[in-house]
Amino acid sequence: MKLIHSLCATVLFMTATSVLSDSPDGISVDRLNRLTEKFTGDVRDGAIPGAVILIVRNDKTVYAKHFGARDKSSNAAMQPDSIFRLASLTKPVTSVAALMLMEEGKLQLGDPVSKYLPQLKQLKVGVEKIAGGERTLAIEPSRREMTVQDLMRHTSGFTYGIFGDSLVQRANRDANTMDDQQTNAELIDKLAQLPLAYQPGTTFEYGMSTDVLGRIVEVISGLDLNQFVKQRIAKPLGMPDTAFLLSDAQAARLAEPQRAPGSPAIVVGYNPVKPPKWFSGGGGLLSTASDYARFSLMLLNGGELDGIRLLSRKSVALMTSNHLPPGVGYGGFVQELGLTAPLPQLGQGYGLGVGVRLESGRASVPGSTGDFFWGGATGPYFWVDPQERLIAIMMLQELNIERRTYYRSVMRNLVYQALE
Repeated sequence: MKLIHSLCATVLFMTATSVLSDSPDGISVDRLNRLTEKFTGDVRDGAIPGAVILIVRNDKTVYAKHFGARDKSSNAAMQPDSIFRLASLTKPVTSVAALMLMEEGKLQLGDPVSKYLPQLKQLKVGVEKIAGGERTLAIEPSRREMTVQDLMRHTSGFTYGIFGDSLVQRANRDANTMDDQQTNAELIDKLAQLPLAYQPGTTFEYGMSTDVLGRIVEVISGLDLNQFVKQRIAKPLGMPDTAFLLSDAQAARLAEPQRAPGSPAIVVGYNPVKPPKWFSGGGGLLSTASDYARFSLMLLNGGELDGIRLLSRKSVALMTSNHLPPGVGYGGFVQELGLTAPLPQLGQGYGLGVGVRLESGRASVPGSTGDFFWGGATGPYFWVDPQERLIAIMMLQELNIERRTYYRSVMRNLVYQALE
């Protein structure tokens, strides 16, 4: 691995206005300038407050640029080391944590979740009925227990209460399952009292599954999820700004969503004034573009970076393969993921914590068969293209689903058009 070990702000962001290599292998500097022009113009026009973009090709940083404001309300400029709420970009990290425990013989993907969390052994499933124009919730037993693999591929039956208005989702909202002042242990006690939205194994439903996985990591390791990520993943990989909690100095670098001057702060995820007690394995991490690039490089390199191996290459291959079985249903996930159709119609599947591209056609954006990716509800997005030895990181704090979906497409188009 020839990439400079630090992959940090002092190396990645040597200038604020240019790519870092005069002649990067197989990529056009001139055509990458279209990316700069697009984001510069959109910041100028007020479409987004700011962004940090980083591209790695053939183990070289070929583009690193920051745009606009870190916090428009205070006129704070975006910086290379600005820290972002990762939202669901947390899920790949939590999945790696679980796979590390699998490689240590402490966890099997086929294990029932109740082996580690006994409260979840006898879960029921909620089935909506309509009678006389009224919706009611019928409760039926689970036909089988959910497995660890179900958690990692979102076929457990758990849902998110914050999306949609099914009666099960209402029950999740009433139980305040997204309370950032709960612990992971307290979350599991809440979920044990709620019905599932679907029978385990039958339906891809984006939901609380990775949060439950995070609690399993805690139970097996004896560490809370924040300490596990910091000690076992972030520190070995050289990711100093990746954690569920920030120091005061780090909090001063936190990027904020766009809002009108003088309006109340919009807090999505981490609130420096009231730090969370909940280390959400599905959405609570904070990080920088350079930190997440190092994590992505580890995956691209088959589980190893700079002589530090977190996973075997076979575990990375397992993680980035499609795990959704034929005939699986698709729940109410399209809106929250910003998708226009169920995954197969887009030529995509889902692995263990990441989306996976299964074929060259169908998708409306360029890529390669086998590339893997994900995005977060606060705006960040990443993908890794092993065929092209390419990593792209877009750190953005954008709460509007249409805009963040748009910028993911823009990123794909403008990165791939620069390849030679």
